[in-house]
Amino acid sequence: MSKASFEALNRSQEEAGEKLFANPRNAAAGSLRQLSAKITAKRNLNFFAYGVGEGGDALAGSQSGLLTRLSSLGFGTQLFERLPDIEAILENYRSWQEKRATLAYEIDGLVYKVDSIELQKQIGRVARAPRWAIAYKFPAEEVTTHVERIIWQVGRTGVITPVAEMTPVKVAGVMVSRATLHNVQEMQRKDVREGDLVVVRRAGDVIPEVVRVAEVDDQRGTTPTVPESCPVCGSHTEQLEGEVAIRCSGGLFCSAQVKERLKHFVSRGAMDIEGVGDKLIELLAGEPDGSPLKLKSIADIYRIDFDLLAGREGFKEKKIENIKQAVEKSRSQPLPKFLFALGIRHVGEVTAISLAEHFRSLETIRDTDMESLQSVDDVGPEVAASVRSFFEEAHNREVLDLLNDSGVWPAPLEARQTPVDHPLTGKTVVLTGTLEKISRSDAQAALRKLGAKPAGSVSKKTDLVIAGTNAGSKLIKAEELGIPVADETQLLAWLNQQ
Repeated sequence: MSKASFEALNRSQEEAGEKLFANPRNAAAGSLRQLSAKITAKRNLNFFAYGVGEGGDALAGSQSGLLTRLSSLGFGTQLFERLPDIEAILENYRSWQEKRATLAYEIDGLVYKVDSIELQKQIGRVARAPRWAIAYKFPAEEVTTHVERIIWQVGRTGVITPVAEMTPVKVAGVMVSRATLHNVQEMQRKDVREGDLVVVRRAGDVIPEVVRVAEVDDQRGTTPTVPESCPVCGSHTEQLEGEVAIRCSGGLFCSAQVKERLKHFVSRGAMDIEGVGDKLIELLAGEPDGSPLKLKSIADIYRIDFDLLAGREGFKEKKIENIKQAVEKSRSQPLPKFLFALGIRHVGEVTAISLAEHFRSLETIRDTDMESLQSVDDVGPEVAASVRSFFEEAHNREVLDLLNDSGVWPAPLEARQTPVDHPLTGKTVVLTGTLEKISRSDAQAALRKLGAKPAGSVSKKTDLVIAGTNAGSKLIKAEELGIPVADETQLLAWLNQQ
């Protein structure tokens, strides 16, 4: 988004009484995330073509030739130059550092690439980036301003961060009045206090941060007290041993975390509510307070009248009916899925299964102690502490009670009768490659019923590897360790052997 388009957008936002965008980058990203393409179309976004995918070398034999060809085809391209050596590159960098402000749009650095496409192929790439290109960022502009007060901000994952509210100052073309202090240790290391004159920059030309204290006087304020309760919802805070972050424990209740909790709760591995995806969560969680469609916690999913969506763009009768059926179907999800859906820190799908199969009911898990939790495979002190903290928080229990009142509560698992003499009972089994006649999740569930333990990685403790088609590194490691390997046909034969 150009600087001119950005300023025009913010003028229209201000006239409409809407929130202003912080910078062109945020405005462009926000425009692309709009549910309505009509709104995106009004935002005057631009596109620069800088490369092509398969078959690109048929268009030109060099990077500069490719950009020239793309421009001739009508695509917008960035300014570019061919440079003979490293000295020319460094001079080019210094030159652009001085004239970057003259561009019609903001940049935060330059990218230098080997020009010959044939050489690019020879040099190759690593997993996430080519070896034949390098980015040179410009140093962040630094300015000074005063800290007026320090507040505590709760992020979408529950991390509580100290933030400096400052006398507004222009940094890299943007007015800044708040800057992150990252965490308690960083705030204390830099010794930032209210009233201090501080140096501020925008990290990566995007996120404002306090770099250091520039000047202090005799009347300095005190170091802010670390909060014992969440400033948003009042739940107790926690800091696990060895971690820097302080977190709100009221994950199911805290409004600062509600969107991420909802997205996880409805996801495929959790409650699997088809049709209730990220866009619908964003829409409903963003409804104004008092709206009957407002989602404030995961429990609200089961009390909303989705018929109220009728008439809104993109919501026809059939779609609304499918959403209602998916929500209703999710009420009967088994204990492992329900437990995983709660989003307890460190409790993934495998750990949720282990907890569910060991304790058999949510009530037992909720009320058990640290020692008992650690008797479960894959549950150490850190996971146990996270589970206990989650269920000890009264606000989380309130949300669970609301779910129970709505008829959303997992049935206890029946005691499993595992065959004593089955060849897989008690074995640690790793699945790798593609299974063609049974899904991986169904195969893992069937293995558990037989008393086997599905694992995600191959180690000396692995008893058996099941290799489907296109098996990769896990199969190689199994062969190196001398671990028995079987194919899908043998697996199905074992699963049918009751």
